[in-house]
Amino acid sequence: MPTTASDVDGLWFRRFQPSGPGTVRLICFPHAGGAASYYFALARELAPDPELYAVQYPGRQDRRREPSFDRIAPLADAIAHAMDGFADQPFAFFGHSMGAIVAFEVAQRLRARLAPGPVRLFASGRRAPSTLRRETVHQRDDQGLVAELVRLGGTDRRSLADPDILAMTLPPTRADYTAIETYGCEPGTPPLDCPITVLTGDSDPHTSRAEIAAWAEHTTRGADFHAFPGGHFFLDDWRPRLASLIRGALLPEGAGGAPARPGA
Repeated sequence: MPTTASDVDGLWFRRFQPSGPGTVRLICFPHAGGAASYYFALARELAPDPELYAVQYPGRQDRRREPSFDRIAPLADAIAHAMDGFADQPFAFFGHSMGAIVAFEVAQRLRARLAPGPVRLFASGRRAPSTLRRETVHQRDDQGLVAELVRLGGTDRRSLADPDILAMTLPPTRADYTAIETYGCEPGTPPLDCPITVLTGDSDPHTSRAEIAAWAEHTTRGADFHAFPGGHFFLDDWRPRLASLIRGALLPEGAGGAPARPGA
């Protein structure tokens, strides 16, 4: 599936459905082992507004020759630096699983720099940054890592059975798992000044009600919570409903409305 480099930053961001000037931008962060193309279907569902940009992490697809990050902090640093081109109009963040944490950390860095931040964070399929679990998937052998991908879904099983595809995808996937499983929210990290919309599958093994509820501690602007039927990749089965929820949160005045900056 072809991806188109955006005119904002051709290295880090991909845009699938270009829109006209003045549209709201939704910047999406992939899950562990995921790539920008994962959000292609959601971009079509949302078009023409909000306009979706997907982050392309190093180590996969057209960036496969670049080394992957195995820690969240330097990855968030690099993405925040690349965000300068988005300061001209409102944008929101959407992150699924590991992507929710990366989005949260990028928003923290923008806040620290006094740069324009997201008008809203959509945190999908991930417990709050302040909650801790001991996870060791990144320490498994290749067979064990593949078994985890099969258990969670979201990955084409045919690709998991192809040795050549596995040789390309397992190294960045392992790096992602290392990054998220060694992550810890720094003590004293202030809450964000944008609202947080939390999305979860009601049978997701990676989240509990208490861990999801803890997202409310990470914002001064309020959090709302939405449970969908399904597991970790519930969003694959509920894209129209998800798109409607996103539009309602970002475009409360209809397709022509534009969200205000936090604090405005």
